[in-house]
Amino acid sequence: MSAHAVRDSKYRDMSIQSTDDLPVLPLEVLEEMFLNVPPHQLVCVCRRVCRVWKEVVDSDSLWRERCRREGYQPCDGAKIPKDWRLFYFLCKKRRNLIKNPKADDGFSHWQIVKNGGDKWKIESVGVPLPDSTVQKLYLTSYQACSKLQLINLEKEGYSPVFMDNFQPDIVISDWFAPRWDCGSKYEICVKLLNVKKKSIVTFSPAPVIFEQWNDQTWEQMTHVFKNYGPGVRYIQFVHGGQDTQFWAGWYGIRVTNSSVEICPSVDR
Repeated sequence: MSAHAVRDSKYRDMSIQSTDDLPVLPLEVLEEMFLNVPPHQLVCVCRRVCRVWKEVVDSDSLWRERCRREGYQPCDGAKIPKDWRLFYFLCKKRRNLIKNPKADDGFSHWQIVKNGGDKWKIESVGVPLPDSTVQKLYLTSYQACSKLQLINLEKEGYSPVFMDNFQPDIVISDWFAPRWDCGSKYEICVKLLNVKKKSIVTFSPAPVIFEQWNDQTWEQMTHVFKNYGPGVRYIQFVHGGQDTQFWAGWYGIRVTNSSVEICPSVDR
């Protein structure tokens, strides 16, 4: 069944009244025209022209078809978005809010919180990650090492009104691995902060401990913040660790490819 055949009934049955300024257009033609207009212009300009244009712009049919054409579909086909327009804009804006996650630009954008032992170091990836684009990693030493990024959501395009009203899922991910010949510890703490940078919700799992003589396999730490309430304005991401045998040099945990994304809830 075509997309035009499944329109909302109120949208399908709507008739367009002619005016002195606007031509009479079949709904199919009007929707096709809107599908070729930049999305923000649809919402900010076209929607305000008249009642009919507003209802077409607000219809699920338009945004469902736009998602189909641009390849934005739920990961689980059985889960249908409640609001296709919101789903579309979240998919379009979705990106990693962590800057320099793969150490390609040294320690740029990271704030070093703890720099123990022989300090943080960057080196090339030995055992490859599932993402083959990751070629570098951050390496810890024999005393605690941690680093931080603070994400300002409003500067990233997520307004206070949007965050408070929709509370989209916030998905965090981090990759970490030990050396095979030395024990090590991995730690992560991610906080959702209010405008005064006070914690609203915290994700801080127990440290992950690796014994000596391990298989040095890469592991992924993930977490999804849901239904966290109003007031979230910043995300504070901190991770790091150390080796547990206090060997001089860089035998501690390795971290790379960190990410923080604002996602449609139906996509998880």
